[in-house]
Amino acid sequence: MNILAWIVLGLIAGAIAKAIYPGHQGGGILGTILLGIIGAFVGGSLGVFFSTGTLTLAAPTLSIPGILLAILGAIIAIFIWNALTRRSAV
Repeated sequence: MNILAWIVLGLIAGAIAKAIYPGHQGGGILGTILLGIIGAFVGGSLGVFFSTGTLTLAAPTLSIPGILLAILGAIIAIFIWNALTRRSAV
């Protein structure tokens, strides 16, 4: 059941992050789910870091604050991915 919650959280967070972030992000539904799951880990880790001051790998639960943290993390993940894969116009 925990895997299903991760998939649902990933789909919700990834889809909302792709809708918020400007520009076109490729990938289908699997890419969106993966983006949301990565975003959940990034957002959860940042949430733990700002609340306790320690950097640990954590993930939020399937709740409203957890989804918001996952969306924030997914937006950060999109930004980092675009920065790493950006091609220079030469």
